[in-house]
Amino acid sequence: MTHIPATLTIAGTDPSGGAGIQADLKTFQELKAYGMSVITSVVAQNTTGVQDVQHMPVPVIKQQLDSVICDIPFQAFKTGMLADMAIMDAVSEKISELDAPYIMDPVMVTTSGHTLIAENSRDYLRKNLLPLSALVTPNIPEAEVIIGEEIKTTKEMQQAAKRIVEEFGSKAALVKGGHMQGQAVDFLFDGETMHTFQAERIDTTNTHGTGCTYSAAITAYVSHGYQMPEAVQKAKDFVTAAIRHSFSIGKGSGPTNQWAHRIERVK
Repeated sequence: MTHIPATLTIAGTDPSGGAGIQADLKTFQELKAYGMSVITSVVAQNTTGVQDVQHMPVPVIKQQLDSVICDIPFQAFKTGMLADMAIMDAVSEKISELDAPYIMDPVMVTTSGHTLIAENSRDYLRKNLLPLSALVTPNIPEAEVIIGEEIKTTKEMQQAAKRIVEEFGSKAALVKGGHMQGQAVDFLFDGETMHTFQAERIDTTNTHGTGCTYSAAITAYVSHGYQMPEAVQKAKDFVTAAIRHSFSIGKGSGPTNQWAHRIERVK
């Protein structure tokens, strides 16, 4: 039987199915990785925004992690929403001894503009989680929070990626240009080389769950053994297709389409 890599997402939920754990698991499945999940927060959200949040008790988060770690080896894992210092501390304690690549999606603000991380948790993320990560995938607002400076140009995006690696300890940083004008350009600094990933900007407001899907796709490709630059390029193609064939459903920002790559392959 063909070996199927296993992947784990540690994140919050989205009952409307477009982001969070739900988007991650859909992406893992589409990219032929066995997906598992640890829920950190139950989020009442939809395409219009976040209505309520209930964080899981820390012992329950730790037990979920223990249940997976002691039973099923995984080849890569990611984190999404880690809302406060207690949750971050519990997660960092459990993952610090794992040798699987860790992809961090530093979920701080939703597409609809809702803050998902406590103010006093940002320093903890910088000091304790970034050094554990094989890759961190901030959009521009998130990168600004990490480095503490505004980012207005592509040159500043590249400088931010370098700083996140050299000053904060992540092995690689992917600063995403979705908030810029013009082409959708992302920059990956892997400690040695600055890689550029470009795609056409798609005229749509249906971008709910884009960051989750992108980072989950990277996680899946890494689990299959791809090196980081190639995993990012393949994930960039995957998420661009997901936006191109996104769903005009809901009353707000509709979700991306994780099976879009199959539509384009058929064509």
